[in-house]
This record gives sequence, C-alpha cells and structure tokens, in this order.
Amino acid sequence: MTTTINTSTSTPATKTITEKTSNTSDSIDPTRFRDIVGHYASGITIITGQDGEGPIGFTCQSFYSVSVDPPLVSFSVMKTSTTYPRIRDTGSFAVNILSADQATASDQFARRGTDKWAGITWHPTQDGNPILEHTPAWLNCTIVAENDAGDHLIVIGRVTELGSLDSHRADPLLYYKGQYRTLEASPTP
Repeated sequence: MTTTINTSTSTPATKTITEKTSNTSDSIDPTRFRDIVGHYASGITIITGQDGEGPIGFTCQSFYSVSVDPPLVSFSVMKTSTTYPRIRDTGSFAVNILSADQATASDQFARRGTDKWAGITWHPTQDGNPILEHTPAWLNCTIVAENDAGDHLIVIGRVTELGSLDSHRADPLLYYKGQYRTLEASPTP
C-alpha cells in the first residue's frame, strides 16, 4: 500500500490522505473500509413484513430512493440475515423511516435472538406490513428485484402505498461514524 499526503498551499491546515491499493478486495482492510464509509451520514429505517408466524423486521441504514417513475426504493441486507428471507417469501415489505426519538426501536430491531416486537405498537398497511407507531414517514412496497452484492443483497421494491404524520416534527434519526446523530439547527446569518 502507498500512502500519499498532499498539503495544499491554499489551505495549509488541511491534509488529504490517499491510500492506493491493488484491485483485489483482499487488499482493503474491512475495519478501515467501515471507518471510511462511516463518514457518510445516513438515515435509519426499520424494514418490516408480516408472515404466517407474525410481524418481522430489522434495522437498516442502507436505504434510498431509486426512481420516481415508477416509484422505486432500495435497501441492502446482509446475506446472513434470518429475517429477510421471511420477508422475501411474502413478496412485500414496509420501510419505516425513523425519527430521532425512535433510537430505542432501532436498537431493538438490530438485535438477534430477541423479541423485536416487545412493547412495539403498530398498524398494518393494506398488505399487512407493520408500520410502527409514531413513524414520521413510511412506504409499502412489492419486491421487484434482488441483486447479489458481495456479502449483501440489494433489494428493490416498487412503492404501492405511502404515508406520513404531518403533525410529526421530530428530526430524523441519523447514523454517522458508528453513532446515532440528530440534526442541529444552523445559526441564522
């Protein structure tokens, strides 16, 4: 690995570190990779579904909109997930976009081997997928594609129903550098 440090003369206090590696994935340290991509703030969602055994769900930070026409969204999930195959088998899912006051729910749905639904109040979409109480915005989707991507699957869903709580004014729940974060009001100039 070659490390190059460039110091710009226009901003002497700023240093840019560039790491060059070969083209094989073996040359990228997984811990360093997570640290680098952790600099990208993302929102937190809970992906939910409902099968014959009851409600199911997991916390997901890799969610984004794909297309407006048709309305498509996507999320990534680890191939080792035991929850996603149950959701896949139903053919649909809901995305619960979390607010800053839902960090406890996010933690609860991120754990394995626990009752993720203990103390959680929800209502169903038209497809029966759970929408958590006080979720500021949500989308119900049918699965239209699933793509292999390393140790994850990329799932694409077509939005069939959506909603929001117009009265909900809380900031979104964000994840940045391995921690939950919230927005801060910018000072008015």
